[in-house]
Amino acid sequence: MPAIVLDRVSRIYGKDVRAVSDLTLEIPDGSFTTLLGPSGCGKTTTLRMIAGLDMPTMGTIRIGDKLAFSIEEGQNLAPAKRGLGLVFQSYALWPHLTVAQNISFGLEVQKVGKAEAAQRLDQVATALQIDGLLGRYTSELSGGQQQRVAIARVLVMQPSVLLLDEPLSNLDATLRMDMRAELKRLHFETGATIIYVTHDQLEALTMSTHIALMQGGKLQQFAPPLDVYSHPANKFAADFLGNPRINLLEGKIENGLIRCDGLDVALPSDIAAAANSAVTLGLRAEEIRLHNEPKSGFAPARVTAVLPTGSDWYYHVQMNGQTLTVRQSGGPQLQLGDEVHVEATPDPIKLFAADGQALAMAPGPVLP
Repeated sequence: MPAIVLDRVSRIYGKDVRAVSDLTLEIPDGSFTTLLGPSGCGKTTTLRMIAGLDMPTMGTIRIGDKLAFSIEEGQNLAPAKRGLGLVFQSYALWPHLTVAQNISFGLEVQKVGKAEAAQRLDQVATALQIDGLLGRYTSELSGGQQQRVAIARVLVMQPSVLLLDEPLSNLDATLRMDMRAELKRLHFETGATIIYVTHDQLEALTMSTHIALMQGGKLQQFAPPLDVYSHPANKFAADFLGNPRINLLEGKIENGLIRCDGLDVALPSDIAAAANSAVTLGLRAEEIRLHNEPKSGFAPARVTAVLPTGSDWYYHVQMNGQTLTVRQSGGPQLQLGDEVHVEATPDPIKLFAADGQALAMAPGPVLP
């Protein structure tokens, strides 16, 4: 299976609109790599350049041992010759063909034998829960059913690289969860390289082996999902990934402590930070504990919201004019208006300099 390498790839529209800027990225062979970021960050443009549907302004793209694009060498390999399977948000299904005929169309073009074609059709239709729809026309299907047909049409071709642009966007919540598990299982069983575009961080966290986090056309961090969550490369990565959003507290370094409006955290010895320097401390909701009794390093606060979600309870607490989100397991222990004391238990420390870059990074494939 091919690895995909982008070397200093940019896509510029007009004079100065940089959809993608100087992107260098190596997508590992057999990985499930998610291009994640807010709308307009360049993730779909990146996918389209890999597919050959958009031409980069500069840079080089390699797919395995194929040079797919290079201005210097005058190479721009046609999409059909790149060996990729594409599923985009638009279904592009044939309305005059049945579901079975839509799925099998590519197999007929490639002249796959009838027995093998029937076997592949049955496998993919069963996996995507559309085996009862094979005789229908696409106009008789819901949007979610049409999207599954579009995915099946690509999967049946067994491509070595699969490109997916928000393919689950039209599915209801329950089916979306099932499809995440199904896509993850298919990736494990086929070993195909999958590049998946989404703005949904839950999809990225649950399915990916690697996340390429993008903002403003630039790569912010490339690492396994839990590394991005636990060791964000900058404040944007910390703030974008995680639900609820991370708590960001402004503070400064004093006497070996990170001081944030009465809340103190010991500064790890492996972090080089000058005394009195301004920093931002990131605290996930599960990295804050609430106590009834005061203690040195704890900050006083008041409960302003109690939000039960089933197994977990979320609290909003007001601390020196800033609202923090806290997650605790078990039954309700606090009531609206309770006076509490906040303890920070970051593991690991997520500390950012004035320029937004992380001061402490775990070893791993991350980019500043």
